[in-house]
Amino acid sequence: MPGNLPPDVASFVGREGELTLLDRLLGERRLITLTGVGGVGKSRLARRAVGRAAARRDGVWWVQLSPLRDPRLLTTTVAHAVGLADHSAQPLDEELCAWMADKEILLVLDTCEHLVSEVRHLAGELLQSAPGLTVLTTSRERLGSPGERVVEVRPLPSEGPDSDALALFRARALAAAPEAAAAVFADPDRTRTAAEVCRRLDGIPLALELAGARLRLWTLEQMAQRLGARFEVLADTRAARLPRHQTMRTAIGWSHELCEPVERLLWSRLSVFTGDFDVAAARAVCSGGPLAPGRVERVLEGLVAKSVVRRSRERGAGARYLMLDTIREFGHDWLVELGEVRSVADRHAHWYAALSQAADEGWMGSGQVDWYRRMTAEHAQLRTALEHLLAADPAAALEMAGALWFFWFACGHVHEGRRFLERALDEAPPGGAARAQGLWALGLTMLLQGDLDPARETGLRCARAAAPLGDPEPELRAAYLRAVSVLMPGDPTTAIALAGPRARAGHGGRTSGAGWLLCRLATGYALCDLGRYEEAAEEARGLRESCAELGERWLRAYADYVLAVAALGLGQYGEAARHVRAMLSGKRLLGDRFGIALGLDVLAAAVAALGDGELAARLLGTGHAWWRTVGRPQMGSPSLTALRDQGERQARAAIGDAAYETAFLGGTEASTG
Repeated sequence: MPGNLPPDVASFVGREGELTLLDRLLGERRLITLTGVGGVGKSRLARRAVGRAAARRDGVWWVQLSPLRDPRLLTTTVAHAVGLADHSAQPLDEELCAWMADKEILLVLDTCEHLVSEVRHLAGELLQSAPGLTVLTTSRERLGSPGERVVEVRPLPSEGPDSDALALFRARALAAAPEAAAAVFADPDRTRTAAEVCRRLDGIPLALELAGARLRLWTLEQMAQRLGARFEVLADTRAARLPRHQTMRTAIGWSHELCEPVERLLWSRLSVFTGDFDVAAARAVCSGGPLAPGRVERVLEGLVAKSVVRRSRERGAGARYLMLDTIREFGHDWLVELGEVRSVADRHAHWYAALSQAADEGWMGSGQVDWYRRMTAEHAQLRTALEHLLAADPAAALEMAGALWFFWFACGHVHEGRRFLERALDEAPPGGAARAQGLWALGLTMLLQGDLDPARETGLRCARAAAPLGDPEPELRAAYLRAVSVLMPGDPTTAIALAGPRARAGHGGRTSGAGWLLCRLATGYALCDLGRYEEAAEEARGLRESCAELGERWLRAYADYVLAVAALGLGQYGEAARHVRAMLSGKRLLGDRFGIALGLDVLAAAVAALGDGELAARLLGTGHAWWRTVGRPQMGSPSLTALRDQGERQARAAIGDAAYETAFLGGTEASTG
């Protein structure tokens, strides 16, 4: 089943009435919003409901919006979550509407209250364009859209000894303190006391979980006494019954008071993180004053034990942590009180800027796949850091955005990268290596979007910015931009003049640098376009050897692609298929949708030439589906289109039009799930 549903919540209790209602609504209505106070369980109910409905859909896609702060990135976030790595220069909302138009999918937009107007607009566009689409949102307030069905998520029933609220409290208490909890629920009187605690907490799931975790430190009777005293003080200042949102704040505040001083300090500083984070980042961003770096991990584990922080991954080198929005907001309020918002945000931004520089330096090496996974996991934090630097330190923002060239260019974030780079180039002071790097990264995004005239102009600007630096590498990178911007529309001769062996020798520089290697790649493509296949293969073999020495995978896969095209041109069809399969293996490791689409077209052509028309048709169907996720079939390139069409003609000739259409459709349907 295509989709990206997060793991189900193990502590889910009750809600059978709500689930039955949602089962019906998800089959009848197209826009449903779950509303309710923070901590009431909207997201976990949505997850359970769509998991039950998944079998009725072509796919279920979950988009977590709580880390998103820039409304302009909403469409980009949704597109990336559903697997649309669009490379076109067309408005992304139009491309997303077109991609969804013929699909029967369920889209969940989780935590929308800070983006209500933007979500309302995007959901309206998508629903109008895609008749098979159903949208489920969670938000503290309704969207206010026509046709929206609002379902209020209420707290769990908390009256009586068999209530759902007590069941959740019991589950959390048993997980936190098994022996103490077992003793409580073996005694009817103490069970009634636990039920009274649940009633006091209004049956709000997050409040119940926080209270259950308290049994590590207190007896149930101590908890009831202190909780009762706290609520009585609050009740003295309010004539009316305590609203549920105040109950949630009170429960969180109670947990805050029970934390050690250093735990409270870490809690407040962790609020700067959007999305999940690892221990190294927490240590770098949150240490200082009474919280020494060496204590951060122990204090963090204390917050996990108190249910303030959750593990989004298990222990070990890959362990990551997360705070729920309601708890993070409480921590941020205390960070404001401490007067540390700016200093902690600065540390956060500069930590991720340094991480981006390290990733840039390591990308062309043996750790490339690990860097791909690491930076993908840090996506929300990279955004937050860049947004902060654009306001606080534009020069640092430009350095960071330029260092992330590989993330924008090779990891499917073209639209987002172009937006950040254009903003940083506008705001940062002129001149310097950072500007040359930023222009190069911007030009790469333009190339992938097929925006070739601006890419050509940006290549010239990049060359001018690189000239005074006295470093051949930026000059070679500019040469690559300029070469590909003329190669794609069909001028391989000029591309070779700009990036070929003579031009590279004129620039000098490291033969292991990204600029040098990319120029070799552009030359190999250009030689194939000119029909000089043996020279192209020689260029690609040299490129592949250099990449293999570095331990690099992304560019080496493109060298395999050039070798495949050259072999195809020389009539070596089995050899072509072997090379392109090696290419596809590398591209799948790095999630390179453009590379996968490109490779499938060549593999289809090779297989068709070997006489297997049915497999070729299936491969072309699969390739077509991948090209749709990229947004620009064959990138608009005449040579790429001609190669794809060659495979189709041979496949049709081998098996006939009817069999071709059937196999093609089968490949399309079995493609990207």
